[in-house]
Amino acid sequence: MEGVNKDWLAPCGLYCGVCGIMYADRDGNEKFKERLCSVYGTKPEDIKCKGCMAENEEDVFLYCRSCPIKQCCVDKEIEGCYQCDAFPCGHINNFPMPVGKKVMLRAVPQWREWGTEKWVEAEEKRYHCPECGYKLFRGAKRCRNCKAEVDAD
Repeated sequence: MEGVNKDWLAPCGLYCGVCGIMYADRDGNEKFKERLCSVYGTKPEDIKCKGCMAENEEDVFLYCRSCPIKQCCVDKEIEGCYQCDAFPCGHINNFPMPVGKKVMLRAVPQWREWGTEKWVEAEEKRYHCPECGYKLFRGAKRCRNCKAEVDAD
């Protein structure tokens, strides 16, 4: 997995490389951070992340630090739901964000079938505007660049 950032391999299948939290943090986009605060019920200074599997817990977004899916995978000694025969389980079915659940139900079987490298490549390719090619984040409804409506999830 030469080009794959293992910190971005969230066990649930929500690939961190296309996460809005990471985009807002990386770009220092305060306006976007404020919008995300209303979704997650946090403060702008909490909108930061280096990936779900980052070694330092302070580098992981607050919500993801206590994720029951991540803990379940740790308890089962597996990397992710793609290795679990119980997928989709109650953790997935009861996930509080509909777009996240939708993506997990799509992404985990693909990860299982394609393997990590091909799956990551597909996730990164998927999240681009079909009109202008601008990079999108998971959950985006409109391209920031050309304003086209999008549904990459």
